[in-house]
Amino acid sequence: MTKQGPRPRRTNADLVESGHRGYFPGMPFIIDQTICRTDNVAVLVHDPASGETIAIDAPDAEAIAARLRERGWRLTAILNTHRHHDHVAGNAALKAATGCTIVGPAGEAEAIPAIDGAVGEGDTIAFGGTTIDVLETPGHTMGHIVYRIPSENLAFVGDVMFSLGCGRIVEGAAEAMWGSLAKLAALPRETIVYCGHDNTADNGRFAVTVEPHNIDLAARVAEVAALRRKGLPTTPTTIGQEQATNPFLRAGKRRLRRAIGMEDAEPAAVFAELRRRKDAFA
Repeated sequence: MTKQGPRPRRTNADLVESGHRGYFPGMPFIIDQTICRTDNVAVLVHDPASGETIAIDAPDAEAIAARLRERGWRLTAILNTHRHHDHVAGNAALKAATGCTIVGPAGEAEAIPAIDGAVGEGDTIAFGGTTIDVLETPGHTMGHIVYRIPSENLAFVGDVMFSLGCGRIVEGAAEAMWGSLAKLAALPRETIVYCGHDNTADNGRFAVTVEPHNIDLAARVAEVAALRRKGLPTTPTTIGQEQATNPFLRAGKRRLRRAIGMEDAEPAAVFAELRRRKDAFA
């Protein structure tokens, strides 16, 4: 694939606008977000050159099928991040209707409906003249994986990380979840991140209780409120933005540790405390 040189630096407003339209400067793909169920995000990635379209998870077959019809796209594959019903519920119906291939995490393959292939850390998937890398990110579920397109600085993170938040620890321990978040935090700052749920507003209400003096966080919360008033999505986000504002990625930062009275604690212990507080947050 021919690269088009460095892309201009994006502001938060640019990112949200580009994400809403599905177009990013210099990127060969069109990305479509559809909210379904309650706050699940069904993400479609379309490559106009090849005609291929992938869905990252399949929360609702009818909602995804309707969006495919509106776009005039043909679904060729579903890439599941983990086994939870609100991410795989549409698998079987969409496969029956389109003949698409379904790929999922090797660690949860037996729980992925209609799966055709299982992948794990270091595996790659061909798509639209480039490749999708697979990262293992246990914690929310032990088999959870993330799909990343390095050539375009894109990551599809399912429920391991949200905008201003992260998923609950359903399986395993806090140490595993912290390790997965640290792996994502180490990606390039400009990486565009699509999450499995659009719950930024709720996450922001919690985030300001543990880091009330973070001016970047305050600005992000205000931005999210403005987007909600307009009926617009609050994702995608970027790794850089999350490093600056997401408390769960900031468990190693002295300022946050001091704010919650854990200045000398290890990051994994700070993360565990943050997750405990979020679980109890009304």
